[in-house]
Amino acid sequence: AKMNEAYEANFGDHKPARSAVEVARLPKDVKVEIEVIAAFE
Repeated sequence: AKMNEAYEANFGDHKPARSAVEVARLPKDVKVEIEVIAAFE
C-alpha cells in the first residue's frame, strides 16, 4: 500500500509503532485525534 511505501522510505529498517484511522468525520466534529504510546521502566 502507498502508506507502507512512504513509511519505509522515511524510516527504513527502524519502524516505530504507528496507527492509522480513516474516517469520514471524527465524533463531535473534532479536528484532531491524538494517540499516545508510552513505555515505562
